Amino acid sequence: MFHARPQPPENEEAIREQRTASTYASEVTTGRDLRLDLFRGIALWLIFLDHIPSNLVAWITIRNYGFSDATEIFVFVSGYTAAFVYGKEMRERGFLIAGAHILRRAWQIYVAHVFLFAIYLAEITYVATRFENPLYAEEMNILDFLKQPDVTIVQALLLKFKPANMDVLPLYIILLLLFPPTLWLLRLRPTLALAASMTLYVLTWHFNWNLPSYPSGHWFFNPFAWQLLFVFGAWCALGGAERLGAVLRSRITLALAVAYLVFAFLISLTWYLPVAGDYVPHWLEEVIYPIDKVNLDVLRFAHFLALAVVTVHFVPRDWPLLKSRWLWAPITCGQHSLEIFCIGVFLSFAAHFAMTEVSGALWMQFLASALGILIMIAAAWLLTWYKRAEGRSPGSRPKKTPDADLAGGEA
Repeated sequence: MFHARPQPPENEEAIREQRTASTYASEVTTGRDLRLDLFRGIALWLIFLDHIPSNLVAWITIRNYGFSDATEIFVFVSGYTAAFVYGKEMRERGFLIAGAHILRRAWQIYVAHVFLFAIYLAEITYVATRFENPLYAEEMNILDFLKQPDVTIVQALLLKFKPANMDVLPLYIILLLLFPPTLWLLRLRPTLALAASMTLYVLTWHFNWNLPSYPSGHWFFNPFAWQLLFVFGAWCALGGAERLGAVLRSRITLALAVAYLVFAFLISLTWYLPVAGDYVPHWLEEVIYPIDKVNLDVLRFAHFLALAVVTVHFVPRDWPLLKSRWLWAPITCGQHSLEIFCIGVFLSFAAHFAMTEVSGALWMQFLASALGILIMIAAAWLLTWYKRAEGRSPGSRPKKTPDADLAGGEA
C-alpha cells in the first residue's frame, strides 16, 4: 500500500525564507563596513598632503575648514576596527588570548615604527649632508640625533624622541597597550568604560598629564587625552552606534551638526582672513582659544562628531558607490593603513625635497602631491595582489582576509 508522502507544514517555506533573510541580515550587520576603509584611506591621503611643508595642495584638506583634521578620523576608525577585531576574539576565546594578540600587534607596530625611524632618519640625514642644507635636519627635528646619536637612539626606542611626522604610531602603540582591560570593560559595562575614558580625559586636562619627550617637552598627541576618541570608536563598534541610532537619524541632530560645521568654518576663515576676525566677539575668542590639538580640545572632538553625523546621514552602509571602481583606490589604501602610512611619511619628505631643491612652483606642488598619492595607491594594490596570490599558492595556509588596518585583523 502506497503511503502519501508527508507534506511540509504550510509555513515551513516561510520559515525557511525567514531564516535565510535572518542569516543574510546577520552577515550584513557583522560583515566588513567599507566606509571604515574608505575614510581611513582618505585620511591617509590627507595626512600625506598635510605633512608636506608649504604645499598649496594641502588647502583641500579638512584642517583648513574647521577645528579637526584627518588625525581624528584615523584614531576613531582605528579604535572602531580594533574593537571589531579583538572584541569578537575576546568573546570567542577569552581575555587572555585576545589580550595576547593585542599586545602582539602593539609589538608589531613598535617594530614597524623602529624600522620607519631608522630609514626615515637615514633619508633626512643623507639629503641634508648631500645637499649641504642643515635646514632639513632642523625642520624634521633631528638635530639632537646629529649631536648625540647614541643617546637619541635609546630615547627613540623608548618612544620619547620622534622626528617630525612620526607621532601617530607611538600614540597607537600606547593605545593598544592599554586596550585589553579597556576592551574587557567595554564588553561587560560599555557605559562604565566610556565614562571612565571621559573621566581620564577630564583629569588629564585638569592635572596637565602627558608623557615626556626628548630632549624636552611632551608628546604631540597626548595619549591620555586622545584615548577618548579611540575608546569612543571602540564603544561605537560594540553596540554604541546602534544605541545612538535614533539620535543620529534625527533631523534635529543633523541640523545641529551642520550648524556647528558652519560655525567652525566661519571661525577658521579668521585664521587666513584677518579682516574677518573683527566680526568675532572678544568674549567668544576667550572661550574657544586656544584650540589645543595636543590634548584633543573639546571643540576638535565636537567637530569630528559633527562630521560623523553628517557622514552617517549621507553615506549609509549600503551606499552603492562603496562597491564601485570610483572608490576602489581610497578603500584599498585604507585596508593597508600601516604600510600606506609608513610610505606616506617617506613620500612627504621626498616631496618636500623636490619642492626645495628642484622647484617650488605650483606645478611641482601638484606633481609631487599627485605622484605621492599614486604611489600609495600602487603600493596598496600590490599588497592586495600579493596577499591574494599567497592565499592561492599551493601548500599555503587557508586563505585569510587581508589585514584591515593597524589592528591587524578583519574589519
